[in-house]
Amino acid sequence: MKKYRSKSNIIADTTIVILLVIICLATLYPFWYLLTLSFTSGDVPLTRMYIIPPRLTVENYIKVLSDSAILSGFINTVARTALGTLIAVICTILTAYPLSKKYLVHKKFFTSFVVITMFVSGGTIPSYLLVKTLGLMDSIWALVLPSAISAYNVIIARNFFMNIPDSLEESARIDGANDLIILWKIIIPVSMPIIATITLWVAVGHWNAWFDSLIYTQTAKKQVLQVVMRRIILEGTQDMMNPNAEEEAMHVNTETIKATTVIVTTVPILVVYPFIQKYFVKGVMIGSVKG
Repeated sequence: MKKYRSKSNIIADTTIVILLVIICLATLYPFWYLLTLSFTSGDVPLTRMYIIPPRLTVENYIKVLSDSAILSGFINTVARTALGTLIAVICTILTAYPLSKKYLVHKKFFTSFVVITMFVSGGTIPSYLLVKTLGLMDSIWALVLPSAISAYNVIIARNFFMNIPDSLEESARIDGANDLIILWKIIIPVSMPIIATITLWVAVGHWNAWFDSLIYTQTAKKQVLQVVMRRIILEGTQDMMNPNAEEEAMHVNTETIKATTVIVTTVPILVVYPFIQKYFVKGVMIGSVKG
């Protein structure tokens, strides 16, 4: 039988679809505009917004990707993201797993101690003094160690681990497995949704971070890509990247360079999403069930 739909339902569904389409266009258009601008020749007058570049060129990408500051910044960002994500995921698992056990001595105290850090922070100045005292200034460790663990991620992972049946561990203990073997061979394989979710959160956070590099890193070659991009966008002109490129100025201008830099910075982390997205919703929903 054909399902009957009232006129009010049709109007409501149509309105929702129209609103979602408008939201999608409003979300995608800025990115599309930057992408279009990055492929636009520098001698095209930027007096209006273009949906399609009137004159395509890859000179902007050649100029950006051949710049030594951007290349070193890109390498530093990749290294920071990879190392920082690895350390953060390991620390989160090693902290959340014991907190999920009912037999942990003073479990409520340790859990409360972790939760309190979500609301109380030392601030920028004490953090700076601590990093300086530990001798971490102007090194990658100043960027990855202070953010090695997040209380929010620990609580989410702990809630996920609490949903794993105790019978899995009990059967492993009967076979003679210790805590480390149980964690490595049983808990981690069945916890891939929450691990992938935390990995995505931490990786995106490290990739987008710039303020800590700005205050902890003095050497220009050790700064991350976001700091280089910030300098180009806020202070940058063509002379910053190549002061002798008078001939190239005919085909490249500041606005197209800025747009290209944003695209180069944004696209790599966007590529990661399709590979982890399937775990994302499942990991968040399961990890937020128990308190």
